[in-house]
Amino acid sequence: MLRITLNSEPRSFPAPLPVAELLRALGRDPKKLAVEVNRAVVPRAQHETHTLADGDEVEIVTLVGGGQPHADLPADKPLTIGKFTFRSRLFTGTGKYESNALMQQCLAASGCEVTTVAVRRDRLIDKDGNNLLDSLDLTALTILPNTAGCFSADDAIRHARLARELLMNLENPGAGWVKLECLADKRTLLPDPIDTLKATEILVKEGFTVLVYTSDDPVLAKRLKEAGAASVMPAGSPIGSGQGILNPNNISICLEYLKENDPDYPVIVDAGVGTASDVSAAMELGCDGVLLNTAIAGAQDPLRMAWAMRHATEAGRLAYLAGRIPKKLYANASSPTEGLIRPSH
Repeated sequence: MLRITLNSEPRSFPAPLPVAELLRALGRDPKKLAVEVNRAVVPRAQHETHTLADGDEVEIVTLVGGGQPHADLPADKPLTIGKFTFRSRLFTGTGKYESNALMQQCLAASGCEVTTVAVRRDRLIDKDGNNLLDSLDLTALTILPNTAGCFSADDAIRHARLARELLMNLENPGAGWVKLECLADKRTLLPDPIDTLKATEILVKEGFTVLVYTSDDPVLAKRLKEAGAASVMPAGSPIGSGQGILNPNNISICLEYLKENDPDYPVIVDAGVGTASDVSAAMELGCDGVLLNTAIAGAQDPLRMAWAMRHATEAGRLAYLAGRIPKKLYANASSPTEGLIRPSH
């Protein structure tokens, strides 16, 4: 796997990677761009032959209209989970879409860099017989294999091992991690805490970067981190329910426990969000990201909802970093009270 800095942001791509292939992966027209590698311009005629090396600093620039510049957003550090780093804090799923073409459009609109795929025979082929992986840009997306549908530690571990083998064959960096689910029953799809903890311990020992789906129980969240989970992912509400964040107090306590003396530990809300305000609420609590699927795929207009989720993630993160004003019982005038015109009698 090739690690470069692209326009000041860390990115990972399969190696080897010529400049021309990078531009194709990004969907950029080389006629409208200039490329610089390690502060040296790479002419367009050399794009096919100039192969990027690990650690290269790449700048891709274009022309913009002159005039008053837009104010730049304050810098935010990337999301880091184990050895992985990402700019987008929205993770999406690939299930429940009417077609793979619609899924492709929604993933692009969401701005996600990570998408989950369930490792089961009946999930990799759609109703028309097309392989799901053929519809995913494996050069731009990091695949997060998901043990969805597993109801025991042994089953989840088996699926994680199969996923690693599959993604290693595809040379996708997602081979190094797994989203762990060990469910208790089919009605609630709540996690089995005992098997979840057991599977986490075993997969960590086997070298996996484990992102673990769990309830919003702060004590269990703490135990999972102690077991070596790279990210704890508490549910906002039951999977696919669209109920949003039912217990923000518990999520806040999870954040307190997990980030104590470790403020950069990634906590990602997984499951239950239904619309953009749910995503924003999770981010405003201080969560580092949100993982969702049904909220986009099941919306009346999935493409519009994908855009909404993208902006909600960004807005919620900005609001959290900005720091909201305290809530007060009574009014607090925003206009100055000095110099008021004297009332007439």
